[in-house]
Amino acid sequence: MASETERSTSARSDELDDAPLDERDQRNSDDIALPSHVAASGALDRLVNTARNYARAAASDNTLKAYAKDWAHFARWCRMKGAEPLPPSPEMIGLYLADLASGSGRSPSRSASRPLSVSTIDRRVSGLGWSFAQRGFTLDRKNRHIATVLAGIKRKHARPPVQKAAILAEDILAMVATLPFDLRGLRDRAILLLGYAGGLRRSEIVSFDVHKDDTPDSSGWIEIMEKGALLTLNAKTGWREVEICRGSKDQTCPVHALEQWLRFAKIDFGPVFVGTSRDGKRALETRLNDKHVARLIKRTVLDAGIRSDLPDSERLALFSGHSLRAGLASSAEVDERYVQKQLGHASAEMTRRYQRSRDRFRVNLTKAAGL
Repeated sequence: MASETERSTSARSDELDDAPLDERDQRNSDDIALPSHVAASGALDRLVNTARNYARAAASDNTLKAYAKDWAHFARWCRMKGAEPLPPSPEMIGLYLADLASGSGRSPSRSASRPLSVSTIDRRVSGLGWSFAQRGFTLDRKNRHIATVLAGIKRKHARPPVQKAAILAEDILAMVATLPFDLRGLRDRAILLLGYAGGLRRSEIVSFDVHKDDTPDSSGWIEIMEKGALLTLNAKTGWREVEICRGSKDQTCPVHALEQWLRFAKIDFGPVFVGTSRDGKRALETRLNDKHVARLIKRTVLDAGIRSDLPDSERLALFSGHSLRAGLASSAEVDERYVQKQLGHASAEMTRRYQRSRDRFRVNLTKAAGL
């Protein structure tokens, strides 16, 4: 028979599993409080609120949503197997990982399951570790029930990473040529050109404000100067500055496209890229979601006829938001270190992963070794 502690833990995990994502994150951050032996005061209460705000900002919204989905999936899987997700059981987690890799069991959300990739399973483990920590538990990834199963999955199922195709210079020109010159077209043209010239992630593109600290959800701002635009952003690798120089002609200049969008949309405060009214004649106040960038890339790839030798389904699968970053890395004929700085990579090796058409044999170590 379950003890009172076990029933309490089970009830709390049920409650957390059923709560909406934003409510769940709110509860996790609200767990931060004064120790029971410390007397409350106005100053300490303010610090608690400050600490809670920092806790909510510990990871990006997309990461938190992914982790919450990972936890919900694991919790439902446990109950389908007659177990509880809390406290963490290395044995059950090992079985869960085996099920994800083999696709042998039923999914909590569908009648049939399919094997997940190694990278997705690895991400699930990270998500579970984070979720357990938010609930006051520790996940020991080195426990043999987890570590050996995960090592076996990687050894048996690991595959080379599937890379999205790069959007090259002639591709981006063809894509922006498909856009109209109404307000929505001006915005989308600025998104594509700025994302390509800056080697930006799709989440970075939509995160900019016009000025520093215009809105709480901003991750950077833009300064337009005579010779170009300076983008200051807080990304996965920390704060960095991205310089976007003016192009050779206005039709394809990312800075000019940005100026045109801001001018005709009458945007001088808040998010740079926002939605538009249904008639396309008025800019709204709501910041665009990063999924708009992905949809825009796929739509213009089809409209421009890029890789028309392939079926539409394969063309759509071939390109994504990362295609802009890969395109800059593959097309820019400058010293590699400048591309690395623009993309914000910590190592040249990471930059080379984005270079789809680089010279792979530019350094001849065979001859250097005397052969």
